[in-house]
Amino acid sequence: MPKVRHYADLVATLAGLMWLAVFWSVSASARIGSLEPTLAAVLALGSMILVSFVHRPIRVLLGRYHVRKRRTEMWMHILALPLTLAFLIAIVIEALFTPLGGAQKMLLFNVLATSGWGVFVLTLLGKWLIHRFNARRQGRA
Repeated sequence: MPKVRHYADLVATLAGLMWLAVFWSVSASARIGSLEPTLAAVLALGSMILVSFVHRPIRVLLGRYHVRKRRTEMWMHILALPLTLAFLIAIVIEALFTPLGGAQKMLLFNVLATSGWGVFVLTLLGKWLIHRFNARRQGRA
């Protein structure tokens, strides 16, 4: 597997982890009633985004096709699917049990987004193992 794809996997994994930190910090802020966790996470995320836009070698690497493709896959795992599932599960919970507040809905989304990120990382690990196994098998033949 080319080095660019390994780099793309690493960038997408770290980007997903940064966004999960922001999502969880919103839940923590709602729980404790203070904006400090969210401000700290947004500051860290903003500084990473600023560095990636200002530093030319990073900007060039992030513009490559494989990185954009991996980041799109990561967004599907941590945002698109968890939002849809959280909406549907919240409707079922509210219909069967009790109404959910905003903090409970955000917690439900965070749990689903974290599990989606875990699935994304396990998928990347599985792809990497398959490529390693195929490369090793082709090297013996």
